[in-house]
Amino acid sequence: MPTAHINGAEIPYEVLGSSGPWVALTPGGRRGMAEIRSLAARVAAGGCRVLIHDRRNCGAAPVSVGGGTTEHEVWADDLHALLQGLNALPAVIGGSSSGCRMSIDFALRYPQAVRGLLLWRVTGGAFAVSRLTEKYYGEFIRAAREGGMAAVCQTEHFRELIAARPANREALMAMDPAQFIAEMNKWDRQFRTGDGEPVIGASAAQLQSITVPACVVPGNDRTHPQAAAENLARLMPKAELQPLMGADLDADVDPAANWDVKEAELAAILTASLRRMGA
Repeated sequence: MPTAHINGAEIPYEVLGSSGPWVALTPGGRRGMAEIRSLAARVAAGGCRVLIHDRRNCGAAPVSVGGGTTEHEVWADDLHALLQGLNALPAVIGGSSSGCRMSIDFALRYPQAVRGLLLWRVTGGAFAVSRLTEKYYGEFIRAAREGGMAAVCQTEHFRELIAARPANREALMAMDPAQFIAEMNKWDRQFRTGDGEPVIGASAAQLQSITVPACVVPGNDRTHPQAAAENLARLMPKAELQPLMGADLDADVDPAANWDVKEAELAAILTASLRRMGA
């Protein structure tokens, strides 16, 4: 699998499809690109070249703590540099959950580099902020306080990163726990500002400034409530809302398996939107 040296980090990536317009798709959480490969292949089969990659702290990419006001800014900057190196700009940018937040941030930071947006499982609201700050930052801050970087290495997420890239253990153990905690706290504080925003990571004014076509597929749980997607589609001037899953479930997160069942339908929605965008 190829890697690219991006902003000081080795970023693994893959391109599905050999011709056509460029699309970049990113999964949710801190999941690696394997999570979205099947969907990306379906989209590529519609006549696109689809880029997937492992973000920092995801999959087989290096661990990296610090830099940028938010983690999503770091991811957006890396993706822009990766697409630029592939001569793939402007591109359609899309993703689920954290990949959705990063895609919005990408459009705000690099408006000339975006042809359109494909956004699904939009996160928003106080519950999502509370749950995700604990999942992304709080757990690791406590581990570092209680047991230093050795304890961080033993958390489920970082164990997976070390298994995928053994050098990550050495990189983590070389970090000063106090600095690790300070950087995680900085990302945590910034993420919490999303509590009062229409969607996490973007104000109403910022969303109104994004004028490229966008396809918005609502989520269906407390972390990805339909209301967040509706707010996003209402505020972005050229957004279209494309329901898929039905009413919100009484669950923190709808299991991925339920979305896997709908993968072909989601791919059809995204592919149809790409055609309307002229991609």
